[in-house]
Amino acid sequence: MLRIIDIFFALLGLLAGSPLLLIIYVMGYFDTGSPLFFQERVGINKTAFTLVKFRTMKIETVSVASHLASSSSITNLGVFLRKTKLDELPQLWNVVKGDMSLVGPRPNLFNQKELIEAREEVGVYDVRPGITGLAQINEIDMSTPQLLAKTDAQMILSMSLMNYFTYIFKTITGKGAGDRVESAKK
Repeated sequence: MLRIIDIFFALLGLLAGSPLLLIIYVMGYFDTGSPLFFQERVGINKTAFTLVKFRTMKIETVSVASHLASSSSITNLGVFLRKTKLDELPQLWNVVKGDMSLVGPRPNLFNQKELIEAREEVGVYDVRPGITGLAQINEIDMSTPQLLAKTDAQMILSMSLMNYFTYIFKTITGKGAGDRVESAKK
């Protein structure tokens, strides 16, 4: 049932949000010349998929987890997109394709070995990754692998229709700050 709800709301979001998506795309083109960012992530059953987001960092930035990236790599538009979480909107396409859910554990990179091990122990990879979830609204990111895996497992075990919509509502209304980035210049 949640998959049907995912598809419905993702399509609705893409259609209703298409003017905004186009505006951000054009602004991103002028910001970096490459408004979309594609990155291989770990999906359900540890299968690879390509996550799509609006680019928030300079093109030459090394592809690492957000908490390992330098804040000096984030563009001016990127600061705004991250703060408002608008950089996540293209992931609605990942939801429609079946790579992701609206609600689930955030997909990690394959090089995040400690997080992968922690998540494997608690069965996080048995579900589709999501755009938002319990960890995101509580500002728990990939910089604390054990806590993140534990929180993801808690969310999975307690998932209900009510929680599903609660996580989405809290995300839309600004709960959670998103992934941290290092403030030191690299």
